[in-house]
Amino acid sequence: MTTEGKRIDMAQGMDMSGLPMAGMPGMTAPTVDADSIAARVPQIARYVRYSGWPELKEAMVAGKVKAAMMLAPMVMDLAAKGVPVKVVALGHRSGAVIMVRKEAPYKSFADLKGKRIAIPSRFAVDHIFVRKLMAAHGLKDGDLTMVELAPPDMPAALLADAVDAYATGEPFGAKAEMDGYARVLYMTRDVWPTYICCVLAVRQELIDQQPETVQRLVDHVLAAGRWLETSPEHRTTAARIASDRSMFNQTFELIKWVMERPPDRVTYGDLRLIRAEFDELMRLSLDAKIIDRPIPYHTYVDESFMKHAHPVVISPPAQ
Repeated sequence: MTTEGKRIDMAQGMDMSGLPMAGMPGMTAPTVDADSIAARVPQIARYVRYSGWPELKEAMVAGKVKAAMMLAPMVMDLAAKGVPVKVVALGHRSGAVIMVRKEAPYKSFADLKGKRIAIPSRFAVDHIFVRKLMAAHGLKDGDLTMVELAPPDMPAALLADAVDAYATGEPFGAKAEMDGYARVLYMTRDVWPTYICCVLAVRQELIDQQPETVQRLVDHVLAAGRWLETSPEHRTTAARIASDRSMFNQTFELIKWVMERPPDRVTYGDLRLIRAEFDELMRLSLDAKIIDRPIPYHTYVDESFMKHAHPVVISPPAQ
């Protein structure tokens, strides 16, 4: 909501590990039960849940969405193509996993040589995670087959032996783990401590015309992250809110699993924009041929809102 009380359009992609926001007019959005917890959470922007990254990307390019939780390499690519969009904060850290069947003999990534592994998109940092593990274990292009698959379809594909492994953001790794037929082979928290994926991206016209609104978005994202990390009870409350059908429409038990097993499976406390981390992500994106040339940092990042962030009190409604 702007300082004049007007709502803005905002979206969040299909990766559950990003922070939930609110639905966009003119597009299909879930109905909010007036009695639900989600309906009683104060919202700055309207939320819409997209079914895939391409649809979200198109909406951002067309200007139908002014702010979104997006994949960091996707924002780099858009900026390189002249789309006026900037990263203003991180959405989370860690939160990606490599999943395999529970009975599979794989002990290390090297054991996946010759196998099929699903990734969400070539722009996904999960794809870069796979390539980082390939390099660490002596695998090269052609040593495994990568197939693009929507994360919600990955658990069923693994169960049906359509793929041998998959790389994804949560909760789609936890879904197969909780159902008892899959196990985690790798978590980003263990092998890539500086992993970043989803970022809060904002179109330049919103930055220019409503900087106070962008500042409020950044302030609340940072405050929500700190609030999540201060107490296990807060994570349980967040899982209850996010599981509402108007938000992620995933079961409370699944999101709670992600939040607790282990507690640092996805982290939200440090959402700083650190240039060295983006430079590393840029290098890895170039190596993976996700982007075709280096993009100047300030072409796709605006640090000013992070530098002027103000403390905000997070007080979710009682359950």
